[in-house]
Amino acid sequence: MNALLDLSALGIGWGTAVMFVMLVVLLLTGMPLAFVTLLVALIFALGWFGPMSIPLITSRVYSFVMNFVFVSVPMFVLMAAILDRSGIARDLFDAMKIFAGRIRGGVAVQTVFVSVILAAMSGIIGGEIVLLGLIALPQMLRMGYDRSLAIGVVCAGGSLGTMIPPSIVLIIYGLTANVSIGDLFTAAFLPGFMLAMFYVAYILFRAYFSNGIVPDPDPMVISTAEKMRLLKGLALPILVVATVLGSIYGGIASVTEASAIGVGGVVVSTMLRGEFSYTLMRDAALQTLATVGMIVWIGIGATAIVGVYNLMGGVDFVSSMITGVSDNPTVVVLLMMAILFVLGAFLDWVGIALLTMPIFVPIIVSMGLDPVWFGVLFCMNMQISFLSPPFGPAAFYLKSVAPPDISLGDIFRSLLPFILLQMLAVGLLVAFPGITGR
Repeated sequence: MNALLDLSALGIGWGTAVMFVMLVVLLLTGMPLAFVTLLVALIFALGWFGPMSIPLITSRVYSFVMNFVFVSVPMFVLMAAILDRSGIARDLFDAMKIFAGRIRGGVAVQTVFVSVILAAMSGIIGGEIVLLGLIALPQMLRMGYDRSLAIGVVCAGGSLGTMIPPSIVLIIYGLTANVSIGDLFTAAFLPGFMLAMFYVAYILFRAYFSNGIVPDPDPMVISTAEKMRLLKGLALPILVVATVLGSIYGGIASVTEASAIGVGGVVVSTMLRGEFSYTLMRDAALQTLATVGMIVWIGIGATAIVGVYNLMGGVDFVSSMITGVSDNPTVVVLLMMAILFVLGAFLDWVGIALLTMPIFVPIIVSMGLDPVWFGVLFCMNMQISFLSPPFGPAAFYLKSVAPPDISLGDIFRSLLPFILLQMLAVGLLVAFPGITGR
């Protein structure tokens, strides 16, 4: 205990270095991020301030987990879990060929549009990538699409749930930065759709200017009766999206209330389709419990360590270091983006948001910049982290359902053009904040 009590003698500079090294070493042992941050927070709380600091940490954690808006997280995760187990996504994918079936690269284009609709229904990415990996990837490979293009479209399109409202990433940012989640949803809609259009433009460019990348369009004309049958697959998803987002944008419901409405809409959809069962709901509930449990534990650990570091004076220390780099706000923002980019290659987005935003957002506000715009910029940066090696989760999600001959190396190589498109989107948001409507 005496050794621990000497930690305060390090000073904030060396204390920050020791804390960082301790985090890295413990993470390299394979210990989960939540437990690493909790352990380091406990060590520094006792070593820097003594036992009397523990109640301050617990009160901070309590305020995080008791936030009413946080209820929307399990609701949206439950929506995604139910979608995973229903045939809604498959019917939606089939229906989109009415609009994209007659153009070159049509299946890849319809995959992106299906991704947008699925993202607007649930707001998380894991299930989307797995669904598209089971539905769209085999079809594109069977039809003769270039394998790299097909893999990239599935991973990049499936990751759009990060940007398209009701994004879980936006919700966690809103909770951390204490800004309106409704404002974040409104500001993120156009940038998210812009990124999707970048993907579509890239697909069409490759389809029309590269030989052998995509097959020729199917010349067969879809009959009116078949179109009507396929359009039924669009009705329920569009209705759910309109209800959830419409209730938020229309001021009828808060994000939390809209999430419950969305779950009700998806459950009713499965009933109308004859797919509702006890097994479906049980499995969806268990998946939700596992996913949200991970988010909560990471949140508890990150909130604890940021609380301790703040008490140490660390937030002011890091803020002065970052703002000391330049007087130009754009340079400071680009430095933050670089830090997030590096962290995104190694850490989960929940941990990144909760560890960095309590430091970054006050700097953004002090420079007179809009924290809502910065939240959209953060989420766009996290898009890159989902695809970036070595730990890009999108690649691992797809690998779990991809054919055995597709390796992780193949997947990461296929994602490079889409990572460049995401970087372009980040650059445009920095240069033209008005894209967010702010």
